Amino acid sequence: MTVANPMPRNIAALVTASLIVLSGACARAESPLQSSALVSTSVEAALPLADKVVVRKSERKLYLMNNGAPLRTFKIALGLRPEGHKQFEGDFRTPEGSYRLTRRNPNSEYFLSILVDYPNQQDVRRARSQGVRPGGAIMIHGQPNTPKKSRDYYANVDWTEGCIAVSNSDMVEIWLMTPPDTPIEILP
Repeated sequence: MTVANPMPRNIAALVTASLIVLSGACARAESPLQSSALVSTSVEAALPLADKVVVRKSERKLYLMNNGAPLRTFKIALGLRPEGHKQFEGDFRTPEGSYRLTRRNPNSEYFLSILVDYPNQQDVRRARSQGVRPGGAIMIHGQPNTPKKSRDYYANVDWTEGCIAVSNSDMVEIWLMTPPDTPIEILP
């Protein structure tokens, strides 16, 4: 007899990866782990923490860095028009510059998401001078929770509206290895 798994695949993947990563901490925990353990800066988490994220758009790579050395490298997808800095809302470009990773959303339309604090003051000034809105909601995120295209499409083309997309398994690592307010440098 086969029992249906009531948990969506993306949530199951997060839970599985988190349990593997945190298995050492669970063995030593005096009480059940809280959901905040997924963002813990504890050494028990067994993964090193990044002190910076670097995105190289031309390479389609995201690097988690610590003390100037890469900890992990991930393949990424960008906005539909990836060349150049984001100028305005709806231009399908991924911004370039120095930002920070701020809010985390475990319940977004995409498998996990971490907000990039675009637009900064310079981006807002530039957009206003052109009479346009700078846009926003630029995130690092996984795949759509409700895909409209094939898995191969999301893995091999730039498909976002300006965000930085990774595979769901890569998103789990990025989620666990980036503490709040991590700087991100997005390069051409």
